Amino acid sequence: MPGGPITIVEATTAADRKRFIELIYTLYANDPAWVPPLRGEARELIEGIKTNPWFEHGRAKYWLAMQDGKVVGRISAQVDTLVINHMGPGIGHWGMFECIDDQGVADKLLDTAEAWLAAEGMTTAMGPFSLSIWDEPGLLVSGFERPPTVMMGHHLDYYARLIEAHGYVGIKDLHTYELPIDKPFPDIVQKIVAASEKSGKVKTRMVDKSKFAEEAAIILGILNDAWSENWGFVPLTPLEVAHVGVKLKPIVYNDLVRIAEVDGVPVAFLIALPDLNEFTADLGGRLFPFNFIKLLWRLRKPKIRRIRVPLLGVVKSLQGTRLASIMAFQMIEYIRRTAVENYGAKRGEIGWILEDNGPMRSIADVIEAQVTKTYRIYERPLAAGAH
Repeated sequence: MPGGPITIVEATTAADRKRFIELIYTLYANDPAWVPPLRGEARELIEGIKTNPWFEHGRAKYWLAMQDGKVVGRISAQVDTLVINHMGPGIGHWGMFECIDDQGVADKLLDTAEAWLAAEGMTTAMGPFSLSIWDEPGLLVSGFERPPTVMMGHHLDYYARLIEAHGYVGIKDLHTYELPIDKPFPDIVQKIVAASEKSGKVKTRMVDKSKFAEEAAIILGILNDAWSENWGFVPLTPLEVAHVGVKLKPIVYNDLVRIAEVDGVPVAFLIALPDLNEFTADLGGRLFPFNFIKLLWRLRKPKIRRIRVPLLGVVKSLQGTRLASIMAFQMIEYIRRTAVENYGAKRGEIGWILEDNGPMRSIADVIEAQVTKTYRIYERPLAAGAH
């Protein structure tokens, strides 16, 4: 039988925020590929400037869709001054979209987010982003059967249908690539790495975690330069870098982060992370009262199946050069060896990679990586009016 009327409620109280977070644990309960996110991290993301420095330059609203006394959907909408400055004027974002398979519920949620964005002076609605492009950008549209790796999103397979029926058009695809790493890369990669070691021009070193702030500053400098012309790039602020550093420090290992230097000057970096989701999948999204002890124990000397490379950057002045390729292959090969020898990894994931990022896609092709997941970013002009 059809349900009762759908009402939209702004999530303003602590109880509302709790219901906003808890919805996913119901919606995904029967999805075998889903990994329950940690509730504490979900709370920190949305609570405001005290727990998330994104609010230094952004503002957000959250809503719940209610039917018959139950939460049946949720959505956020956000306006970010850095997005407007770097992606274009009038661009507002929405995200954290979760919903039962009901077009009426989806339409009301999207209408509500769009109305708020329009009232804030935005002319384009783009999403999903939760909350920024540095968190979980895009909607999963392929690869639903594979569990997400650390810091990657996962969605139900009918969301794309609901969003597209509302008038949204995909404007950019983000791919993740996967490959076996417990066997050597193709001969061409081995030859490039061997030649680079012989010449000595490029030297790749591990980071020194005891100098975490200094190393993070080097990586940030390269990142903001390397990615500055990429679609969707929004610079990380110093507060955000510090915040990310605190979050990542427990899962950053010296031998899984490399910095490439030319004539002693850092010009490229690669960050690899053990797939933390393998350690948290059985925790039910809760660290307390006792699960945090399990997690700390697992992080001491982690043995994992998958390693993820979320970030690789080469300074802009060297992009497109032979030297850039040499550095990339050297860093990737060193990480591959370390991941296998020290962590027992069998698979590697690289991503996400923009669909039109030719250099990175070429590297993925050379090491024979395959696209395993695609995330899509959608857009709709707000001038089109309510759905």
